[in-house]
Amino acid sequence: MTQNHSNFKRLTNETAITLAKKLGLVNADASLKCNEIGDGNLNYVFHITDTVTNKGLIIKQAVPYAKVLGESWPLTLKRAAIEANALIHFRSYCPEFVPQVYYSDEQLAITVMEDLSHLKIVRTGLIDGDSYPLLSQHIGEYVAKTAFYTSDYHLEPSSKKEVARHFTNPELCKITEVFIFTDPFFEELPGDFEVELKDAAEKIWNDQEVILEVAKLKQSFETEQEALLHGDLHTGSIFASKTETKVIDPEFAFYGPVGFDLGQYTANLLFQAVTRNGAGKEEIFTLLHEFWNAFEETYTKLWEVQNKSPFRHVKGYLPYLLTKFKKDAFGFAGCELIRRTIGLSHVADLNVIGDKETRIAAKTATLEIGTFLIKKREELDVPAVIEALKQRTLPSYSTI
Repeated sequence: MTQNHSNFKRLTNETAITLAKKLGLVNADASLKCNEIGDGNLNYVFHITDTVTNKGLIIKQAVPYAKVLGESWPLTLKRAAIEANALIHFRSYCPEFVPQVYYSDEQLAITVMEDLSHLKIVRTGLIDGDSYPLLSQHIGEYVAKTAFYTSDYHLEPSSKKEVARHFTNPELCKITEVFIFTDPFFEELPGDFEVELKDAAEKIWNDQEVILEVAKLKQSFETEQEALLHGDLHTGSIFASKTETKVIDPEFAFYGPVGFDLGQYTANLLFQAVTRNGAGKEEIFTLLHEFWNAFEETYTKLWEVQNKSPFRHVKGYLPYLLTKFKKDAFGFAGCELIRRTIGLSHVADLNVIGDKETRIAAKTATLEIGTFLIKKREELDVPAVIEALKQRTLPSYSTI
């Protein structure tokens, strides 16, 4: 169906300032400056700052196409409303980890929200060697709360179905289905990688066990409605400092398997685990442990106190679910590691490595650990994953 975008107008620095004043979010006579920021693939982001008080706000606008590809890849503007509603929804469960939304306009695909410029994008910070001692504790709590409170264990079935209806997100889900679960696993489909990785890529394409497991994971992503997910929970979607953490950019939000959010965050820590050595590597291992411990502890407490399911006291039910989440997460993490290496969308964690030989070694290790996670997900726990990573240490390189 062709979408009508006749009323859509893209913001500029000047019109973004005008909008902020019109909404009464800044003083009408304030001296403001506006910069377009961010390097995302889908949207424009404006940072407005009062030059006197240094107080600011963020205006994000979706456009009716993928910004990085242009109008050849049309996208619905509804994703802006989904993102704004997801932020509001998630903030209601864990306000400490989600920025405040001040205003949204579905027709213009605009969301105005809290300024987080005092924080740093976690991917950038980890590459720079910054330390985030509370990051994984916070993200573990965030995923547990959003997963539990939007599930059948807290919501009445009719209420959950109504929430799910508002977060039907077929176009953004299609991007995930194609870029994460399909293109990287077939030689004839689009990919982008160094020629030196061809043999490693072909090994994956020809491994029917891997392809079968990816097919199962894709089916899970497409059919299981366990909870409302962020849908794109990588380290580039998190702002943090040593004491504060905020999750942003949930425009991919939809009802899906809990393990997907868990796997996305896990995988994006694993990129750092592959590229680091020594104390830097151990720091990432600590973040992995803290993330999974925080998730399981928080989810268990919510289960015990706020579970409304008639089956909540059935012995073995909660351990079964936690085990399922973990198995799913490791599989989804494996897909993310592979697609960010030989798919169309890469990560700076790997690409920042200047020495080509070392970069190829890191990417080869990433493909190996991704394959390992997908094939062995039924039998893995966090210590086993860490042990596998220790076997894939780069001998003389660290990104920090």
